[in-house]
Amino acid sequence: MFKGSWVALVTPFKENYEVDFDAYGKLVDFHIEQGTHGLVPCGCTGEAATLSHEEQKECIRFVVERVAGRLPIIAGTGSNNTMEALELTRCAKEFGCDGALLITPYYNKPTQAGLIAHYKKIAEEVDIPIVLYNVPSRTGIKLEPETIAELNKFPNIVCIKEACGSVDQVSQILSLCDITVLSGDDSLTLPMMSVGAMGVISVAANIAPADIARMCTLALEGNYAEARKIHYRLMPLFKALFYETNPMPVKAGLARMGMIKNILRLPLVSMSEPQFKRLEQVLQKLNLI
Repeated sequence: MFKGSWVALVTPFKENYEVDFDAYGKLVDFHIEQGTHGLVPCGCTGEAATLSHEEQKECIRFVVERVAGRLPIIAGTGSNNTMEALELTRCAKEFGCDGALLITPYYNKPTQAGLIAHYKKIAEEVDIPIVLYNVPSRTGIKLEPETIAELNKFPNIVCIKEACGSVDQVSQILSLCDITVLSGDDSLTLPMMSVGAMGVISVAANIAPADIARMCTLALEGNYAEARKIHYRLMPLFKALFYETNPMPVKAGLARMGMIKNILRLPLVSMSEPQFKRLEQVLQKLNLI
């Protein structure tokens, strides 16, 4: 199930910083129309760190109800507090999600043994497919390949979003176990798929969903010559969406496309004007605006 292009959905806000569910619903419909393979609400790109737990649950429930079975959904339910992550993961199961994305506990800096204990607790308590999320640039810790292989022994720990920025990391993981790997870096999706990853949880798919889905489909079919054409054409977008901290650029891009308001919750703010102009030029060259 966990293959292809999964969009790391942004969470649109109104001017008063409440969740804009009208815009949220339109984004969900847009991805269904554009051929995105799955949706991931309430991850890092969805600003989960500044959503209250009640808002996070409301967002997940809303996406499940809006999708109405038309696409699979992996809900972001991670926390640096194991019991909070457990509660959110239980809710994802209750709401009918197809999986739960659990970031490694940030700030606490647990050992590899602590990481195993964290995920073991949740895997044993909630019968839902679990997607590990390895992103040391945000969390300060890294899931080592040997730890991932150990966690893959639990029957419902089936997938990892790998955002270490390393194809070598993916190669090491897949040499040790058969867990499904999804790229967490758009610019590395195709290189990671060439060594066995099955797709991506994508920031860029917010902006160019059909292209990312097509690239993943071509790679899964073994047609790397055509997939590379899309990869190289979109490379400027992959880079532009990280001119400043994600999701600042992707929200600015979606606002420029008329799909959401360019509103983030503090401590994130709108892109600086010079960087936005650079992003706008990329969007124009790709005929996205």
